[in-house]
Amino acid sequence: HTLSRVDLPVSMASQLFSPMQGTVLLLDVQIGDDVAQGQRVAILESMKMEHEISTSISGTIEKLFVEVGETVLEGQELISLVPKEISQTGDEDESEIDLDHIRDDLAEVKERHDIGLDGRRPDAVEKRRSREQRTARENIADLVNMESYIEYGPLVVAPQRKRRSVEDLILNTPADGMIAGIGEVNADTFPEEKAQCVVMSYDYTVLAGTQGGQNHRKKDRLFEIAKRWKLPVIFFTEGGGGRPGDTDGMQVAGLDCLAFGLWADLSGVVPLVGINSGYCFAGNAAILGCCDVIIATENSNIGMGGPAMIEGGGLGVYQPSDIGPMDVQTQNGVVDILVKDEEEAVAVAKKYLAYFQGTIPEWDCEDQRKLRHLVPENRVRAYEVREIIDTLFDSDSVLEIRKEFGLGIITSLARIEGIPVGVIANNPSHLGGAIDSDAADKASRFMQLCDAFGLPIINLCDTPGFMVGPEAEKTGLVRHVSRMFVTARSVTSPTCTIVLRKAYGLGAQAMASGGFKFPLFTVAWPTGEFGGMGLEGAVKLGYRKELEAIEDPEERETAYQALVDRMYEVGKALSMADHFEIDDVIDPSDSRRWIVRGLKAARTEKSTKSGNRPMIDTW
Repeated sequence: HTLSRVDLPVSMASQLFSPMQGTVLLLDVQIGDDVAQGQRVAILESMKMEHEISTSISGTIEKLFVEVGETVLEGQELISLVPKEISQTGDEDESEIDLDHIRDDLAEVKERHDIGLDGRRPDAVEKRRSREQRTARENIADLVNMESYIEYGPLVVAPQRKRRSVEDLILNTPADGMIAGIGEVNADTFPEEKAQCVVMSYDYTVLAGTQGGQNHRKKDRLFEIAKRWKLPVIFFTEGGGGRPGDTDGMQVAGLDCLAFGLWADLSGVVPLVGINSGYCFAGNAAILGCCDVIIATENSNIGMGGPAMIEGGGLGVYQPSDIGPMDVQTQNGVVDILVKDEEEAVAVAKKYLAYFQGTIPEWDCEDQRKLRHLVPENRVRAYEVREIIDTLFDSDSVLEIRKEFGLGIITSLARIEGIPVGVIANNPSHLGGAIDSDAADKASRFMQLCDAFGLPIINLCDTPGFMVGPEAEKTGLVRHVSRMFVTARSVTSPTCTIVLRKAYGLGAQAMASGGFKFPLFTVAWPTGEFGGMGLEGAVKLGYRKELEAIEDPEERETAYQALVDRMYEVGKALSMADHFEIDDVIDPSDSRRWIVRGLKAARTEKSTKSGNRPMIDTW
């Protein structure tokens, strides 16, 4: 901050000029004082900031042109001095900084941060232990590389200053019950740019994990960041919903809060992973219900209203454990993946997110010759299609979604040569693989999930078609199964269909994106059989009069079986292939090669980008 004349003879005075406009707060020197180079001689105040003015040469003060309190202009003379050699005085070590010293202002900040940590809240931690649960911070530490984690809003407290002291709020409502930040998930597998993730958790030890005014604002902040920078979100949702006890806001009902709308905006834009352990009611359940996948522990209870809300509605008195237990919420499709505890939940969340983080270079698979023997030669014998899925795709890469719901169809995420894909397979062990309302909903929603983030879809077809009958129609079958057609035709990700055995009627077309010519390829194993409807039904319907004309029961049965056999011969895979209704009949052990070669041809930028859909249906 010094302006001095240069190249002056030593006998002449040098002048010190003001580097700015301001007011003289302090003069450290008097006429006749000796000053060393770099020594402070004055302090100026300018725009509420204090600026130290030092000399650029050493010498003796000859004249002072200003006095304390005087306002000076930029370039105005302050001091003149006669240059001469002046040695530094005093202990030079005094200017050295102790890098380990914690100033009072920093100590105060550190103390505020520490108050909210588990180590300072032993009673809260013990309550979690008594329920065999972890704290919110323990879950986050297990999920995220903590060296990469930056937390937003750890110093906020519940907006209840009108009813509680600030000291009480600091001690008992740290972070207003919402821990939120950005960190790396699966950084040991994927590069930094792929590992970035928003990670959030309600803290049940703070006001039962309820949604307070500040933690709503914190959600708003992180949701907008996630959308702008395309960051996946993993959200631990345990808590009791809206909080009626906040006093500091200017609101009546709070229905103008932004959090739920901003959260819903993320659907189909970035992966949304919900994890729940314990009670999750009302607003917390709404957050969970918007997630692409819901991972819940066995001790979870999930419902849109908790006991107080139910009782307040005059609907009876219930315990929290009565509402939305896991034997209900897995079978009705609310929960996608059931796990034992929070440790397993975190491991599954990391595995799930990895499918949307990209291809992995290292993989292994079983001997593909096994596939030749997994579909029985007896065409009416049931088998376990999950064994085919586990064999066909990379070892330990399969993650099944909604296992207990829509049993007629199996939906899984998997990898093939490290490439993440979605798998939709008919389940011949349930209704012979017929597609009912629940199975169709399950498949349709899974297509949306895969398409939103560019995952190719592999269909493994073995179905007699859509389910039929009066009971099935009571479920709204017509509308539900038709979802598979309209959803499939909206999908931009590559789809492939492999017919394992049965491919009949509209159900088979639904398993092939609406028809056998729509997928990237449609091939069959040698066990494949095709028809506009099931062979047995087609014979009974098409040859009813002829069969009824045969009086002898044994002769009628023989004639019936002969007709079935003839139709099977016409509709078997080789016949379909030589009419080019399918692309080929392949050796089952060659299935991986077909899938990989097809996907490599189809993996364009358009087909693998995220944000392909306006949203992912929550159902």
